[in-house]
Amino acid sequence: MSDDTEQICIVAPAGTVRALTADPELTGPRADCVLCGEPTELPADQPGSTLCPVCTWQQAQRIACSG
Repeated sequence: MSDDTEQICIVAPAGTVRALTADPELTGPRADCVLCGEPTELPADQPGSTLCPVCTWQQAQRIACSG
């Protein structure tokens, strides 16, 4: 790879990225789905774009059928 190429993805250092998993013991606020606004199973401080299970499934269907 040459030095004049633009870096597209930035990889976080090991140990700093949490998995996008539900926390059943979470008692705080939940993140809203970025597509429909419904609450998700993820905490509100979860980094990244959070999707509810329905929108996750619909997004996967769109990606699978786009090819």
